[in-house]
Amino acid sequence: MSFDPDNAIVIDRLRVHYGDFVAVDGLSLEIRRGELFGLLGPNGAGKSTTIRVLIGQRRPTAGSVRVLGYDVVQDWAAIKPCFGYVPDRENHFEEFTGRQNLEFFADLYAVSRTRVSECLKLVELDDAAHLPVRGYSLGMRRKLLLARALLHEPPVLYLDEPTANLDIHSAGVVRRILRERVASGATILLTTHDMEEVEAICDRVGIMCRGRLVALDTPLALKTAHTERRADAETLRGERFVFDLDDVGERQRLAELIRSGNIATLRTREFNFHATFLKLTGQNFD
Repeated sequence: MSFDPDNAIVIDRLRVHYGDFVAVDGLSLEIRRGELFGLLGPNGAGKSTTIRVLIGQRRPTAGSVRVLGYDVVQDWAAIKPCFGYVPDRENHFEEFTGRQNLEFFADLYAVSRTRVSECLKLVELDDAAHLPVRGYSLGMRRKLLLARALLHEPPVLYLDEPTANLDIHSAGVVRRILRERVASGATILLTTHDMEEVEAICDRVGIMCRGRLVALDTPLALKTAHTERRADAETLRGERFVFDLDDVGERQRLAELIRSGNIATLRTREFNFHATFLKLTGQNFD
C-alpha cells in the first residue's frame, strides 16, 4: 500500500505466526485519521494478535504496519508516545488507590496531577479515587484502564473488548468518551465480538475470521447488505403472511392489508449477525 497522510494506521499483508499456527493471515487494512474502527470476530479470529503487533508486543512474521507514518518495527521509539492502550485483562496495582494508580503512570508520561483528576472524573471514578483498587468492581477496574490510557491524550487509542464486564450505564459512558475522542481528532481501533457495540459507536467495521478480513464496511451498509428485507404479518383471523419488501407488488399487498385494519401483528426481519457470519465464512460465530 502507498502512504496516504489521511490514514492513521496502515496494515499491509500482515502475517503473524505462533510456531505452525497462523494467527493473522495476510491482513491488509487502512484506518483513517479521526475514525472509530471496530475489528469484529470470534475468539481466535486474529483481532488481539493484530493489536499486539500495533502495541509492540509481537513482531510481524511478514508484512508491515505503519502508525502515523512510522513503521512499528523500525520507528518504535517515535510511535510509543503516540498511543494509549486498554488491554482485555487488567494490570492495576491492587494495593494502590485509583488515584495512586493513575499518578504512577502520569509521572511516566510527565503529565500533571490535574490531568489525573480530569480522567478520574471523565470515567466517573472521582468519588472512588481514594479507595484501593482491590475493592473495585470489574466495571470500575475497566474504567480505570481507560482513564490510564487517556492520561497523555494520545492521538491513537487501542482498546481490546473495552466494555466487557460493564453495566449498561458504564458502557454508555465509555462509548460517549470514545466518540468524543474521535470528534476531537483521535483515531480509535477497538476489538469486540459485540455487533451491538459496533452499531452504537463505530464508523466502519472489519470482520475477521481465522486471521483474515472477510468483510469491511460501515455498520449500516453491512446490515443493509445482509438483512432480509421481509415483513411478517398476522391478521386478526390468525392468517400469516410474509411480504418481500424488494418486490413492488408485495409492498402493495402489504399496504392494502394495513389499510384494511385487519393486521394483528407486523414486524420486519432483524439483522442476524450469527447468520451473516456463517454466510460470509462458512462457520458459526462462537
